[in-house]
Amino acid sequence: MKALVLAGGTGTRLRPITHTSAKQLVPVANKPVLFYGLEAIAAAGIIDVGIVVGDTADEIVAAVGDGSRFGLKVSYIPQSKPLGLAHCVLISRDFLGEDDFIMYLGDNFVVGGVEDSVREFRAARPDAHLMLTRVPEPRSFGVAELSDSGQVLGLEEKPAHPKSDLALVGVYLFSPAIHEAVAAITPSWRGELEITDAVQWLIDAGRDVRSTVISGYWKDTGNVTDMLEVNRLVLETTEPRCDGLVDERSDLIGRVLVEEGAEVRNSRVMGPTVIGAGTRVTNSYVGPFTSLAEDCVVEDSEVEFSIVLRGASISGVRRIEASLIGRHVQVTSAPEVPHAHRLVLGDHSRAQISS
Repeated sequence: MKALVLAGGTGTRLRPITHTSAKQLVPVANKPVLFYGLEAIAAAGIIDVGIVVGDTADEIVAAVGDGSRFGLKVSYIPQSKPLGLAHCVLISRDFLGEDDFIMYLGDNFVVGGVEDSVREFRAARPDAHLMLTRVPEPRSFGVAELSDSGQVLGLEEKPAHPKSDLALVGVYLFSPAIHEAVAAITPSWRGELEITDAVQWLIDAGRDVRSTVISGYWKDTGNVTDMLEVNRLVLETTEPRCDGLVDERSDLIGRVLVEEGAEVRNSRVMGPTVIGAGTRVTNSYVGPFTSLAEDCVVEDSEVEFSIVLRGASISGVRRIEASLIGRHVQVTSAPEVPHAHRLVLGDHSRAQISS
């Protein structure tokens, strides 16, 4: 069995961060979202992985390499422009051959991994196996209608009147039958080959399409709100450890991870929180659910429930919360007084904030 990981999207909902960085490499708890998916694939016993890449190919290749760090063997499949998930299957035909495969969207996050679903698929070997989850607002998702026995009766993409609350998770398992389906469908109104149309083709052709409703947490980390929520969830599992320097005037409370080379001076850090290697926190408060990446500076400031990327600097700012701050951003104080700030700043930005 092989894996097909999709990492070619442009990440428009995460702009301006993704103007200069692949959305799949934005970190959650200081580790790129893509890496969690690759680790889940390896844990399921799959070794051969094809990664579909687009405009950010160089960045993805530099981060993942040959896959050996994950115990994987990685090949790269270029996609000239994003033409749909089924198009990714179409252009990956030579890599996939006649093998079964799991298709994993590189910006999705599934708590609990995919081992159970892979095991179930291998045992029954249907033509397609979908992972579903219950959502409060199904009109924003692809939605599945199931029979009483769990067979998939039909799929709808963002329906106005959903037939269920079961949304498609960004993980699919396929037999080679999917190749016939993607070759048979035509582009949707968006000009893309939709994987939902391909699966619907299988259903209409009387093929065996099954599903699993997962109980664990799932998120498409395509926007800032979801990124912060996944960051919160992952940090909940943080094991406290201090490999850096924390002076006697500082307090670490709860699950705080201070990585090697980091310094915390005259500050209060409330976990769960990660302080990245080489980062300096001075005369500051770092609140729960905050990830500070490597080589950041936080001085005379307060930051909470935020993701701060590599090399960013926050100085003299009374309060930052629920924010995603890009690489090498500088946030400084300015006259005037707002008491809280929400920021989405692209890499190498400069911002002045009253405090």
